[in-house]
Amino acid sequence: MNIALFDLDHTLIPLDSDYEWGQFLVRIGAVDGEAFSRRNAAFYAQYEAGTLDPVEYLEFALGTLAAFPRRQLDAWHEQFMAEVIRPGIRQSALDLVRRHQDAGDEVVIITATNRFVTAPIAAALGVRHLIAAQPEETPEGEITGKLIGIPTSGSGKVVHLNDWLAAQGKSLSGFARSYFYSDSQNDIPLLSAVTDPVATNPNALLRAHASAQGWPILSLFE
Repeated sequence: MNIALFDLDHTLIPLDSDYEWGQFLVRIGAVDGEAFSRRNAAFYAQYEAGTLDPVEYLEFALGTLAAFPRRQLDAWHEQFMAEVIRPGIRQSALDLVRRHQDAGDEVVIITATNRFVTAPIAAALGVRHLIAAQPEETPEGEITGKLIGIPTSGSGKVVHLNDWLAAQGKSLSGFARSYFYSDSQNDIPLLSAVTDPVATNPNALLRAHASAQGWPILSLFE
């Protein structure tokens, strides 16, 4: 069996779901528009430059979620999916996922964005397995604002993937071929760990690295 791993934002969808969720909260008036947009934009610029502190960002993102009841968050997320995410899903991305599924590959989305934001998106893409930043929840399902474990970004993706596989009695080396599709230089640790790294809609830094390494470059959204 092979395994096909996918980053989410700017890889399978042509936007950053975490950033867009924040902008959605601004548009509906759930958060202070000026202050939130300023912080959200600053964090996004840091992510693009590869300088983001993932713990600092997740404390900001999860703290925002913790300010609202889960029932309200879920209702807003349904609106977010209808207005922002589903219109952005491209057939080219769905076809790529389906090719791996039809081949019998294990298909997994692994993303630095938190599970609250990304679980419905993974479902909309038809992907059952999701590794994402895990918010702590109360027994009633309310989000506390704390992160469980380490962030699922950079080398943390490798750690989380290995832990996820180990829980099933598997390892990355146990697959005949392992694919990872990503757009960002932040994912070079995991791209370097698989047999088939694919720079997908890559930013400039990853494109340069992929070219130097001889990795294939895939454009899904052109």
